[in-house]
Amino acid sequence: MTGQDPTAAVQIDTSRPHPARMYDWYLGGKDNYPVDEEMGRQMLALDPRVPVMARVNRAFMHRSTRWLVQQGVRQFLDVGTGIPTEPNLHQIAQRVAPESRIVYCDNDPIVLAHAAALLRGTPEGATEYLQADVRDPAAIIEGAKKVLDLDRPVALSLVALLHFVSDADGAHELVDRLLSELPSGSYLVMTHATADFTPEESAAATEKLKAAGVTLALRSREEFTCFFAGLELADPGVEVVHKWHPELGDPVPGQDDGVIPGYGAVGRKA
Repeated sequence: MTGQDPTAAVQIDTSRPHPARMYDWYLGGKDNYPVDEEMGRQMLALDPRVPVMARVNRAFMHRSTRWLVQQGVRQFLDVGTGIPTEPNLHQIAQRVAPESRIVYCDNDPIVLAHAAALLRGTPEGATEYLQADVRDPAAIIEGAKKVLDLDRPVALSLVALLHFVSDADGAHELVDRLLSELPSGSYLVMTHATADFTPEESAAATEKLKAAGVTLALRSREEFTCFFAGLELADPGVEVVHKWHPELGDPVPGQDDGVIPGYGAVGRKA
């Protein structure tokens, strides 16, 4: 354990929407509040595909985890994990490699309240939860060290997270800092929303979220690719999310041949 009690009382701010709880609402979960549903419905009014986009991101996590296990990765640091869904990253990895070790990290206390559901892993491996913010990479690394061997490769997963961190908050520096603590052979796994395909709707969504106190930093394909500077991109490189190794998973219900406005990629640290 990381020393945090999943059953302890937590203080949850229900006065404004939170991305993790909005994501839960998009996925049909029940661990959200009226403020999250209200903002979620406003996002739906701008683009009805938002719930599909959430499921597509989740499916990417499943496929990329399977791919990484095939490459021999047995350690995962999942930052911005969100509220538990089935199957979660540890279940995907440990089905193939029971010895896999996973650390989940999120800054929303409601995720801590559900951590018991995250901690049911295999006896051969480890599954732990850390409450911390991506803007505090030192705390993340310190907590991860208690579970992961940072002398061995680690897959750093930042799925549907960095579009909530602006350049002013040092998004690229935060990623670089986390990667700097991981050894050669580690991987960066990312998805990121973009305005490349829906500029008008995206601009309206950004303004609505900003008014509610939520940052949305939509980045172009070129800007997203910059996160992988110095890494070896795995085939097929930077791709729209649902087209990254589709053979490793099933199509998402509601997904069609239209472009889902988000990118995904996996890069290896040499």
